[in-house]
Amino acid sequence: MRKDQFESPDYYMVEKLFSEEQIIVRDATRQWVKEYVSPIIEDYNLKGVFPKELIKGIAEIGGFGAILPAKYGGSELDLISYGLMMQELERGDSSIRVMCSIQTSLVMNNIYEHGNDFHKEEFLLKLSKGELIGSFGLSEPGHGSDPASMQTRHTIDGDHYIINGSKMWIGNAPFCDIALVWSKSANDNYACFIVRRNDPGFSTSKIDKKWSFRASETGELIFDNCKVHKKYLLFESDSINAALRSLNIARYAVACGSIGIAMECYDVALKYSNERTQFGKKISSNQLIQKKLVDMVTEITKAQLLNWKLGMMMNDGDATFEQISMAKRNNVSVAYNVARNARQILGGMGITAEYPVMRHLINLETLITYQGTDEIHTLITGRNITGVSAF
Repeated sequence: MRKDQFESPDYYMVEKLFSEEQIIVRDATRQWVKEYVSPIIEDYNLKGVFPKELIKGIAEIGGFGAILPAKYGGSELDLISYGLMMQELERGDSSIRVMCSIQTSLVMNNIYEHGNDFHKEEFLLKLSKGELIGSFGLSEPGHGSDPASMQTRHTIDGDHYIINGSKMWIGNAPFCDIALVWSKSANDNYACFIVRRNDPGFSTSKIDKKWSFRASETGELIFDNCKVHKKYLLFESDSINAALRSLNIARYAVACGSIGIAMECYDVALKYSNERTQFGKKISSNQLIQKKLVDMVTEITKAQLLNWKLGMMMNDGDATFEQISMAKRNNVSVAYNVARNARQILGGMGITAEYPVMRHLINLETLITYQGTDEIHTLITGRNITGVSAF
């Protein structure tokens, strides 16, 4: 059982930019991760299962619906506080941040933004308490980066919709109680439904054979003439943009969470370099090791400032989806390079479960394509600065 001795790097004193409330949220989340996540997560990662006993604790620290009004179980956090929470949760493990991010930004926030009073009263409080777990179905086996081409279809049959198709690579799918599912009608209009676990024709599967996101239970949502009552239609749209807009807060969560990984890997590598001796001296005295560490903390510092500024713009309602794309792409890349360098500094110990570095590194392999691939986010920014679409 690993003892979490994390100390946060803050080379530019970014903490001085945060409010007292934001620091309280960050520190409370950090302490919870140290006490409950870090000691057990390596074993769960190796077993490939999510530590469900943590769900109640996640709810107690406000991890579900943190940005929503208190009326619906939320903590009414601003976006910087939420980002700092995601940073600390992903420092613990991607599976924990993914669970919270799906529940909050993709499920609860969509119900809050688009649902009627019945939807809000039926689901939001239960979701905030962790009594219900949600998933979000947009990506399909053949359509990840191109959701507009989804093949999942719905028709009307009396008081019900009939849904056929499937959604793939869906977090929480194997044990979700409800799923927000995107589908197309015969005339290619889009609709989002709240599908409940016991709805006829709805089933899920788990993807067991994966090397990354091992503690995050990922799977497929399957609809075989799935019968959903009309009252569980969340909303309809003639454009896929409605679905894509719902990804903004989730992508911001990735931008913040990935830097939590980078901070952890840097801290581990720095401590190890001051403990490990070779040729009669600490390896931290070697120029090449120092260069790696300097590069790591420099990129982390730039990403910390990027997250802070993005959080400020999101609080003001000024952030564009292109700006969020830039942060997601940059910060995952930063974290990936930091984790690789940390693994090299640790040498053979870097691949063992005694340290978190390799677990984070293989999770980053997923984060590179999660919530939009590196290439897609590159082209989103490219289109924005040139005015010309490359896809």
